Amino acid sequence: MNDQKLIQSYTLAGLFTLSLRLVVGWTYFSAFWRRLILENKLDPEAAGYIGEKFNHFLPNALGIKPIIEYLVTNPNALWWSIAAFTIIEGIVGLFIMFGLLTRLMSIGVFSLAMGILLGSGWLGTTCLDEWQIGILGIASSFTLFLSGSGSFSLDHYFIQKQYGFTKTKWFSYLGSGVLNIQMNVLPKIVLSGSLLILGLTLYTNQFFHGGVWGDLHNKSVKPKIELADAKITKDILSFQVFRVEGVDVYGSFLIGIELIDVNKNSLLKLDGSDLANFPKENIRNKYVTKVKPGQHSLIIPLGAKATLLIKNELLLKLAGGKYTLKLTDISGSSWNTILNKQ
Repeated sequence: MNDQKLIQSYTLAGLFTLSLRLVVGWTYFSAFWRRLILENKLDPEAAGYIGEKFNHFLPNALGIKPIIEYLVTNPNALWWSIAAFTIIEGIVGLFIMFGLLTRLMSIGVFSLAMGILLGSGWLGTTCLDEWQIGILGIASSFTLFLSGSGSFSLDHYFIQKQYGFTKTKWFSYLGSGVLNIQMNVLPKIVLSGSLLILGLTLYTNQFFHGGVWGDLHNKSVKPKIELADAKITKDILSFQVFRVEGVDVYGSFLIGIELIDVNKNSLLKLDGSDLANFPKENIRNKYVTKVKPGQHSLIIPLGAKATLLIKNELLLKLAGGKYTLKLTDISGSSWNTILNKQ
């Protein structure tokens, strides 16, 4: 294939991916637009703070859980990371839509989509919302890297004007136009990249949702709370709660905490009214998303982890032995753990 036909082929490829470029670009630019222009979602004190969304990712993230946990336990680092992430989304989205440094921006799309996939690919109540966004972003970024931008782009405009930088080797890899890759090698790269993305698709679909074989599961439907470190020290019952599943925009509403002996007798019981007035000083939250009293219950958002302290003189009179701690959600779900009193 001569040079002129090769240039025409890449120009057409870039033209054919115009709708993909515009939609993908808006997908990422709109995140910047929503958080800073339509609303201020970077304010840690405001409702809808985006840092809490990161906290929602934590329980079932794939591979990047330690990074997320570090951020949600360090609010300043979290804010700077979110601010940088938002600015990058805005730049990448805008540049992709305008077709400026298209291939470099496609790498940005790939990185952002991979972060979404690994962090929140398990979320989605009615369908695999976040997983689909992440994996389609990765496939789109690979396609846009290969095609570059066509006629309706700044890259193409600069090439047509024959600016000096468009003739450099780096522009081929960062902008648009003919990729500086031999034609006998290019099909192998396309096939290898496509198969790797398919492999990632199948692996994450199975990991997050059991979508390839076995039983399907959706961790976003029902709330689930993990209990840990339950103990009685003098007149204080303490235990840790960690909400690991359920809808990210809807809390678990705890309406019952009960301490039960081996004979199934209820020794200590707090109902919804008691929990709605649970002392805030007796809630020791670990992350930016916080367990807190609500109007009729104790609210435990997705990803929240806290140690609860219940003080009652009755605990001083308990004999040593095993006891069951039971938590009840307004949905009817309940969670138990066994503790030993010395």
